[in-house]
Amino acid sequence: MELKHRGEHRRALMGLLGALALGPAWGAALAQAPQRFPQRPVTLWLPWPAGGATDLTFRVLADGAARRLGQKVLIENRSGAGGTLAMPVLQQAAPDGYTLAQLPQTVLRAPWVRKVLWDPIRDTTPILQLSGVTFGIVVPQASPFRSLDDLFAHAKAHPNALSIATNGAGTTPHVVIDELFGKRNLSYIHVPYKGTVEQMLAVAAGQVMVGVNSNGFAPFVDSGQLRLLVTFGEQRTKRWPTVPTLKELGHHIVAMSPYGLVGPAGMPADVVATLHQAFRGAMLEPGFIAELAKYDQEPAYLPPEDYGRALRTAYEHERVVVERLGLAGKAD
Repeated sequence: MELKHRGEHRRALMGLLGALALGPAWGAALAQAPQRFPQRPVTLWLPWPAGGATDLTFRVLADGAARRLGQKVLIENRSGAGGTLAMPVLQQAAPDGYTLAQLPQTVLRAPWVRKVLWDPIRDTTPILQLSGVTFGIVVPQASPFRSLDDLFAHAKAHPNALSIATNGAGTTPHVVIDELFGKRNLSYIHVPYKGTVEQMLAVAAGQVMVGVNSNGFAPFVDSGQLRLLVTFGEQRTKRWPTVPTLKELGHHIVAMSPYGLVGPAGMPADVVATLHQAFRGAMLEPGFIAELAKYDQEPAYLPPEDYGRALRTAYEHERVVVERLGLAGKAD
């Protein structure tokens, strides 16, 4: 019995000595072993100013994702250049999942309009599509126009006399209105504005006959200063359920400028899956859905592969639109 105990003691001692001898190598192996993502905060870049609708909704989304990831999701704002300034950040970032960005529709349009050093498809890894924007056509409350057909009738009777304001050349409102009138060989006067409030005030005052923009027109419609004729979504909005969509009127147009979340090109599949799961869970939380509803938006979820296909299709469509409108080589 004593010999047995001595043998066990000797084997234990030899094992301990062996472990000590391999200590540095064992430690190095542990250091090189893959660690569960994430191990530190994730930075989410927004190409819009702090305090705006996108910023506020993404902060709610980031909080929900952070709880699921077990790490903070930090918001960084980099506004300007039509919402494209997060792309250089992604292009230069390591594809480790710690740098993400919102990808708005303008990113898909910019390379066809002007020379940029990045590619929205080549330089990104899709994570998920989140939502889109509510667009619509408004007229002054005192306007005789009661429907979209009224606008077409006026343009036909008075060529190149109907003034229509949008938020800029090549923007979604401009693209849609140009398609609607172009298909009918109708002319109009395009009046671009940089600011939504400035544009809506001009329409309400009768300085411009028609306005086309995103839901920045909401306060003017709700206060009775403007009349909303039509919206561009797949379905009628909950806020204005009596207002028809372009689709139901037979125009076969759905425009919502969908946006989502992407990372740098070359991200590992397991990291993408972790981020996708965390942000998908966050976007389904009642708090985030309620925050979207403040801006007349609803979740429009797509998983990574479907979102990637949608981005490629939209990118090619933007090329066609830019060529049709003759915007190549112009600033957006």
